[in-house]
Amino acid sequence: MDFPELAARTRRFSLGAPRAVSVADDGSRVIFLRSQGPEDPADALWLLDVTSGEERLVADPAALLGTDAEREALAPGERALRERLRLSAAGIGSYALDAAGRVAVFALAGRLFRADLVHGDVVEVATVGPVIDPRPDPTGERLAYVTDAAEGVRRGQLRVVESDGTDTLLAGEDSGVSWGLAEHIAAEEFHRYRGYWWAPDGRSVLAARVDESRLPRWTLHDPADPASPPTTVAYPRTGGPNAEVSLHLLDLDGGWVDVHWDRETYPYLTSVDWADGGPLITVLRRSQQHGLVLAVDPRTGETQVHAELADPRWVDPIPGTPAHLPDGRVLVGGELAHDGYDARCLFADGTLLTPPSLYVRRVVGRLPAGNGPADLLVEASEGEPSQRHLYRVRTVIGGGVDARRLSGDPGWHTAAIGGSTLVVGTASLEHAGTRWSVWHDDREVAQLRSLAATPPYAPRPVMVRVTDRRLPTAVLYPNDHVKGTRLPVLLDVYGGPGHQEVLSARGAWLERQWWAEAGFAVVTIDNRGTPGVAPSFEKAVHRRLADVILADQVDALTALAGKHPDLDLDRVAVRGWSFGGWLAGLAVLRHPELFRCAIVGAPVTDWMLYDTAYTERYLGMPDDGMDVYAHHSLVELAAEPVGDPEQARPMLLVHGLVDDNVVAAHTLRLSAALLAAGRPHSVLPLTGATHMAAGGTAERLLRLELDFLRTYL
Repeated sequence: MDFPELAARTRRFSLGAPRAVSVADDGSRVIFLRSQGPEDPADALWLLDVTSGEERLVADPAALLGTDAEREALAPGERALRERLRLSAAGIGSYALDAAGRVAVFALAGRLFRADLVHGDVVEVATVGPVIDPRPDPTGERLAYVTDAAEGVRRGQLRVVESDGTDTLLAGEDSGVSWGLAEHIAAEEFHRYRGYWWAPDGRSVLAARVDESRLPRWTLHDPADPASPPTTVAYPRTGGPNAEVSLHLLDLDGGWVDVHWDRETYPYLTSVDWADGGPLITVLRRSQQHGLVLAVDPRTGETQVHAELADPRWVDPIPGTPAHLPDGRVLVGGELAHDGYDARCLFADGTLLTPPSLYVRRVVGRLPAGNGPADLLVEASEGEPSQRHLYRVRTVIGGGVDARRLSGDPGWHTAAIGGSTLVVGTASLEHAGTRWSVWHDDREVAQLRSLAATPPYAPRPVMVRVTDRRLPTAVLYPNDHVKGTRLPVLLDVYGGPGHQEVLSARGAWLERQWWAEAGFAVVTIDNRGTPGVAPSFEKAVHRRLADVILADQVDALTALAGKHPDLDLDRVAVRGWSFGGWLAGLAVLRHPELFRCAIVGAPVTDWMLYDTAYTERYLGMPDDGMDVYAHHSLVELAAEPVGDPEQARPMLLVHGLVDDNVVAAHTLRLSAALLAAGRPHSVLPLTGATHMAAGGTAERLLRLELDFLRTYL
């Protein structure tokens, strides 16, 4: 079996690998999702007993649902949530635990299940309609869930099921308003995927009310299935209205308290945390240049400012913050950009906790520290953006700045923690996949088994920092490459803010190695705007994405050719998806003297057609600079007359017809502009495909893409 087919059948070698790993608060159990094998797409719920080191299957979708057809059925709301989470696996998409990690609940084919992790029982819980995002209260006694649309039941009702099976409506109203769900912007752009939070005592819920009645309705429909009804989505288009989001404290006995903050000035609710110490929320202005960390009084709904977040470009909070420390201080993540510092750090009530050399990426949780105050477990980079390591950060008052690295081997590390149990996931260039090791009381006691397929390649990218900007880059050659043999170059790009491609993890290079084996030198570059280096490196792209990013890609490619004489810059192709698709189109339109052809996948061709939060964060409000938007539009660039016909480079445009993130209109409008200007291009519509092009579609495109590149290089 060749690589594209193997990658399609194994979902890029992810099927059978552990994911969604969590640890019970007392450290006794590790809970995770994993399918039954390398080609089984249905994730099941598993448990590892830390004392014995033995794994146990808790919930198998096949046993719970029966037939394959039932197993694949997803409620529309659950399907939308998985799209936001970029989950392509079937079966159990996610689960939620009670505070002690004794109870897990999950949705499966719209049905609600409760698993007793101590005794192993799994029972279905009756509901009034299809289920989205079920969660047990911290005591494990009752469950909450949001309904999808059903006969007599509106989508977006927040409901609670008591231990005796009583199902009660907690909040819900007319169409256009939902309760307990994250709106599109929160999930897609701020990575807040949930819309309600239990109180620590399980007697009340903090719930988001989302009113989308002002939003324009966009219609998605796959022409390949003319009998199917169209889907209507409320889309927050750049410059237009957003959903109105408010927070409310709902008692189970019917009490109701509104949470008060200036929602007109700070419309974006980007994070919510409710643990001991009371609720903490983060809100941002629409421009995202100023935000507030607010403490909520659960009795009155009044809020108090704990910290301000400000940046003349945009504010970028750190995941895992804000949070209460055990001593009552509030942990906040932000930037240190004065006195010569250029760092992404943690603060406790304004006191710096992490050294400026550390680029903090996420706060995992608290590490036990004997009888003293708990230290923090943090994921961060230090000096090398392609690697992410684990650090212990001291929080004691007066203890100074102290961060000690815990992970040793080079690679990309992630973690989950509970009690004295730490689970570490390590991806590396030295092995395939992510290896999960379980540590208890500083001793390794087990590993989570991976049932994933073994990839056919062991890529060894040549990684180096180039230009005066020290841009992270990598070059891949065919395994049988003979030095001195000139190769055509495939620039495989993403380049967008918030995302890196040059990683010290083998999985990032498997598909690229296939391209190399097909006869290319594959080049990948992380330009300014990508994370991991420094805040100034990321934010240099503000309102000038096109110029900064494309200049970095061209300059880095030129610099690499000086170090790698086998790169033939007379034969360069560029390929990308989503933001990378936009960048690929931009490259071939602006620099036809360098780029001979482009594969342009699901591109944002007109930024006025994309969502509010992402676009306005980087380009500003349209009313403040329509010239900026025009400067970044592929549609307008493509419409310019072709001076030299030989400089009209061919493009292959690819787009899913039911993409609800970057709608297919982007590619259709670009195609119309290219056609009107006489520019060569082809359009490949993907029937039934969303922005993920999941289910093996993207992998099976590879041969068509290869034929295109061979034709024009």
